[in-house]
Amino acid sequence: MRRLALLALSVCALALAAAPAGASSISWFKTPSKNIYCAWFHEAGSKQFLRCDVGELAHQAPKPDGCQFDWGGSFGMNASGRASALCVSDSVHDKRAKTLGYGKTRKYGSFSCTSKTSALRCANRSGHGFSLNRDRYKLF
Repeated sequence: MRRLALLALSVCALALAAAPAGASSISWFKTPSKNIYCAWFHEAGSKQFLRCDVGELAHQAPKPDGCQFDWGGSFGMNASGRASALCVSDSVHDKRAKTLGYGKTRKYGSFSCTSKTSALRCANRSGHGFSLNRDRYKLF
């Protein structure tokens, strides 16, 4: 599953870079604390991927099998299926990201994310997702 998530992110990134203008895009958002930054990768059509990076995380996710890059604080999911910890060589940190205020919920295509002082919770159309904060992460 972790390799699938990494592969999906790579495929989305390549597809977005190679796609004609207007066919694909990336939307960035962050929590008010600026500890969590997320990017929603979406192509014209149905391919979507949501990734969130936690800057400070007390209990990092285990190293994915075969990971040769950074791990422990990046999480992602497709429009359906389970979320997973990612092995990444980049970041979705963008200081121009829009803030998803505490107490607010926003839909990003097939994903719904709610920002609270206690955690950022994002879920896909299958009901799977993650809950992230400084102290812990939870995949569901």
